Amino acid sequence: MDDDERTPEHLLFKWGSLKGWCVRESGPAWEPLKRWFEAGVSMSAAAQHDTADQKQALCDLIDAIDGKISNDWTGENMTKDEAKKYVMEYGA
Repeated sequence: MDDDERTPEHLLFKWGSLKGWCVRESGPAWEPLKRWFEAGVSMSAAAQHDTADQKQALCDLIDAIDGKISNDWTGENMTKDEAKKYVMEYGA
């Protein structure tokens, strides 16, 4: 979390869930990130098992983010649609 306007927002996904992020508390992505946390999260992305509500919060976060979205496994950037598909279909 960083409210410094010079630091671009970004999301990093691994194991089908959120591993890292930079989201401004004053921005639209903050509320879905907060919802994801409130449902309970593991300190390890590998141990995180998102519920349907958490997956929806992550999709809302992806839609709201104004920045790069990356896959930590591949190092590749993802489009918003690719990221939502990754979250919703991982492990299915």
